[in-house]
Amino acid sequence: MTPSSSDPTVLNNTFHFESSTHTFDIKWTSLGATTLQPLIFIHGTPWSSRVWAPFALALSRKYRVYLFDNPGFGDSPIEQILPDVHFSPKNEVEGLDSNLARQTSAFAALFKHWETTESWKTAPQVVAHDHGGLMSLRANLLHDCRYSSLCLIGVVAIGPFGQPLFKSVAENPTAFENLPDMAFEGILESYIRNAAHTTMNAGTMGVLKAPWLAEGGKKGFVRQLCQAANRNTEEVERRYVEVGRSFPVKIIWGKQDNWIPVEDAHRLGEALGAKEVVEIEAAGHLVMYDQPGQLGVELGMWLASLGV
Repeated sequence: MTPSSSDPTVLNNTFHFESSTHTFDIKWTSLGATTLQPLIFIHGTPWSSRVWAPFALALSRKYRVYLFDNPGFGDSPIEQILPDVHFSPKNEVEGLDSNLARQTSAFAALFKHWETTESWKTAPQVVAHDHGGLMSLRANLLHDCRYSSLCLIGVVAIGPFGQPLFKSVAENPTAFENLPDMAFEGILESYIRNAAHTTMNAGTMGVLKAPWLAEGGKKGFVRQLCQAANRNTEEVERRYVEVGRSFPVKIIWGKQDNWIPVEDAHRLGEALGAKEVVEIEAAGHLVMYDQPGQLGVELGMWLASLGV
């Protein structure tokens, strides 16, 4: 179920980054000619860059496309505390590897690495899903990452947040980590299925489950769920109006999203000053699997409308 070595979407580069407290090794790749305008895809939780593979391949004819796995997701190992650093999180959840403030700082460092080493002539177009949306907004507003446009797909970005499962796991993470493997896989599969509106085939399910069934995956998955209710929006949500004034924004949402209600798409669109908000029928949170054709058309029309 893993991509072959001949697959151009395999993440064959590693970016090493150290903050004042943590170290990160982010796996990434790029597709398309270096002379083309950059296009970055950002995944959310509990996914990886694999959700973007077919779209990246198609668009690499016209763009220099960048894929990467966030720390602790897919092929990227979890962040590590630097040796001899006394790191004192406010609470157990704040200290987990999926802290979105730290994830964003790592992405911003990777973004600026690309900006310099790839000699970008123009600012990139950015497409983000789930918590990748909040990462993209934080990177722009707090880390001065400049975009030409931003397309947000079923993103975590505007409160209130919270699913009952997140709260349950955060209250007793050890109990979930100690679940028998069979029970854990059942919860994992149910969780993933709930993100889709259409029936997911075994191959797709296998790709999405694989990172969390590998060694250390169970603990990693539990840590992601613990962190999921802690969204790190306070510093940026009041500044969303600045985003739409700086570059065009499009929002795409699955109309049957069980994770984040479609009403949030319109609230977010108003807050950001988005140019358009599109609801995709017969699609849940995983729009890219429920309605890949329509999503591809929407992305193509959006990028074409920007004149690039």
